[in-house]
Amino acid sequence: MSYITWPLVLLNTAVWLICGVGVGWGYARRDWRSLRADGVLTRLRRWESRRFYERWCCVRRWKDRLPEAGTWFGGVSKRHLPSLQEGGRTRFAAESLRAERVHFVLLAVIPLTMTWSRGWWVVINLAFGITVNLPCIIVARYNRIRLARLSFTDANS
Repeated sequence: MSYITWPLVLLNTAVWLICGVGVGWGYARRDWRSLRADGVLTRLRRWESRRFYERWCCVRRWKDRLPEAGTWFGGVSKRHLPSLQEGGRTRFAAESLRAERVHFVLLAVIPLTMTWSRGWWVVINLAFGITVNLPCIIVARYNRIRLARLSFTDANS
């Protein structure tokens, strides 16, 4: 690596860390009840199904290997359903939606890094941003679909 490359390594690393911690911290400060409504980007689509995520994304094979950062700033882990005192399934759905929003916002760091990156650095930042955030979005959406199906089944029994 040339001497010019190290400043870019440090800058990109700092930006990803600061944005990751900042966005995560900011969303963790919001009351989970305010995060229950879908937005344009987070609305589940008609074509999305549990089968799609299991068959085409193979989500069940790798989802448990992702780090759980939901508790870092006082949130609730999404590894298990929260207790009824913590909000139960409603809270789990809101926390999954929170995670999805955090990772969608972090995808916006990619164009930010492109303002100073050129050549391979654009590719590296693009690959890093997608590799780190897209799996988390997939798992969050998968969990929301599973939970919606579970809630629907419970309501009809």
